[in-house]
Amino acid sequence: MPAPATIDTGEAFPPHVLREYALLADGERGALVGPRGDIAWMCAPHWDSDAVFSALIGGSGTFAVTPLDQRHVWGGYYESGSLIWRSRWITGEGPIECREALAFPGEADRAVLLRRVLAADSPARVRVLLEPRGAFGSEGSHHIERHDGVWTGRTGALNWRLTGAAAATRADSSRGGGLLTLDLTVPPGGHHDLVLELSDRTLPGRPVRPDAAWADTARGWARACPEPVETIATTDAHHAVAVLRGLTSSSDGMVAAATMCLPERSGAGRNYDYRYAWIRDQCYAGIAAAGVGATGLLDSAVGFVSARLLQDGPDLKPAYTVTGGPVPGERTLDLPGYPGGTDRIGNWVNEQFQLDAFGEALQLLAAAGRADRLDRDGLRAVRAAVSAVEELWNRPEAGIWEIDDRRWTHSRLTCVAGLRAVAALPGAGREAARCTSLADTVLTETERTGLHPEGHWQRAPEIPGVDAALLLPPVRGALPGSDPRTRATLRAVREELARDEYVYRFRHDRRPLGEAEGAFLLCGFMMALAEHQQGHTARALRYFERNRAACGPPGLFSEEYDITQRQLRGNLPQAFVHAMLLECAGRLGGPPPP
Repeated sequence: MPAPATIDTGEAFPPHVLREYALLADGERGALVGPRGDIAWMCAPHWDSDAVFSALIGGSGTFAVTPLDQRHVWGGYYESGSLIWRSRWITGEGPIECREALAFPGEADRAVLLRRVLAADSPARVRVLLEPRGAFGSEGSHHIERHDGVWTGRTGALNWRLTGAAAATRADSSRGGGLLTLDLTVPPGGHHDLVLELSDRTLPGRPVRPDAAWADTARGWARACPEPVETIATTDAHHAVAVLRGLTSSSDGMVAAATMCLPERSGAGRNYDYRYAWIRDQCYAGIAAAGVGATGLLDSAVGFVSARLLQDGPDLKPAYTVTGGPVPGERTLDLPGYPGGTDRIGNWVNEQFQLDAFGEALQLLAAAGRADRLDRDGLRAVRAAVSAVEELWNRPEAGIWEIDDRRWTHSRLTCVAGLRAVAALPGAGREAARCTSLADTVLTETERTGLHPEGHWQRAPEIPGVDAALLLPPVRGALPGSDPRTRATLRAVREELARDEYVYRFRHDRRPLGEAEGAFLLCGFMMALAEHQQGHTARALRYFERNRAACGPPGLFSEEYDITQRQLRGNLPQAFVHAMLLECAGRLGGPPPP
């Protein structure tokens, strides 16, 4: 395959279905690797920075290591307990692997992307392409130079450096800015390292040494994701911990997803920027981590959520940047977006109030208390959250699905669960009586306004339909499993919102389920927990197994799943889905909760 004189990297590496992308992440930023070895998405230096590789949403720029033999098939796998990915291609000459990772744990202001091409019993022939383009592809690279076999350049606010490609040549990019190309042959049994550094600061004088960086990265993952406790899905639970750890920064904030504006449904306008830390999602992750002994993730969740409660109290926002700053408002880019999507950046969640976040925070802090990992700030955060619920529980709010402001039943029951969990902590003292009394008050009013005549919880006083999210508060202790309302709600969700062991959030209108949106994997795992609470072991396992199989070869989950086309929909990977899988893995092998 001769090297072309001019390359349009956007056309050379068009987007694939989401199930074929693997995630590299180091806590501070993430990258998606496509099946042809192209980095289709990466923001640098931080999660919410502009993308430097943005072909996923119609931008440009790439860092590709791809087989020269165009007749090849793709595969790959993660090294256990890590986000070290091995792309694997079978070509006519034999297999080629590329071991790839973001150096872990990541530095706050410098991304280090490691790629090691490995040859087995035959030569590995690959083409390397590098074209960093800042500001979502609008800024080409300039000041590109080679000194002592090391390439350097700038794009936008970023400095970059590439080692391992001394023989690369400059080619023209159709979008301007320059492109490095290298046709590389690795002899049988050998390997070749490529290292790309990106920073908005001056890069260190010495380039990264690949052998040391790989060794440090392997050790870093081993420390961050030690062998988990035995569960009904130990390997998948271990992988979920690695994904959640990769999405969690050194400042303790965990992004909801690594990507932005990937469509949940084609042309429906539901394309959001999830590169921020949602309080609810972080609570789900921490609660799940507590159940399997992943204390590092639990501590990060408690630290981040406690800090936000102490900082903002009743003005707690639903989401923040991973460093605790405000989420920017929405704006659009001049890009076509992922097919069926748009180019929306930022998030309007910064304008919302979500009551359930306080209830989830109380549940998280109670889980930390039961694990003896609640410090003085955590105890202060408990009091702040209880006071906020006292003040706000009867106010209309956006709820878990971030829709219009109503008195959502799920949010109130979530607060009841959180208050009861805190009241049950040893040594709760006077706080126990306060929490129990408040929980009883909220539950009494919720029963008056949120109970359907048929006995199940309904979405809101003026919305009689059932919501799958209503399955979770009883599992977390708002009501016992034997309560008739708990059982009636489970039955209503099963009859109205479940299809083939997948679960939809709620009915939007009279259309059949699946036409308005995809099944919500989060809700499928909630259903497994609810069936388990009732002692329905076989049903719980059917929902669990069905939903944990709704991923691609890298084992990553998005928010929604199109059960007809068997495709992922929405941003990738969706942290709260991995968190709920982890919670299921920890719970379903044990006795049902009361």
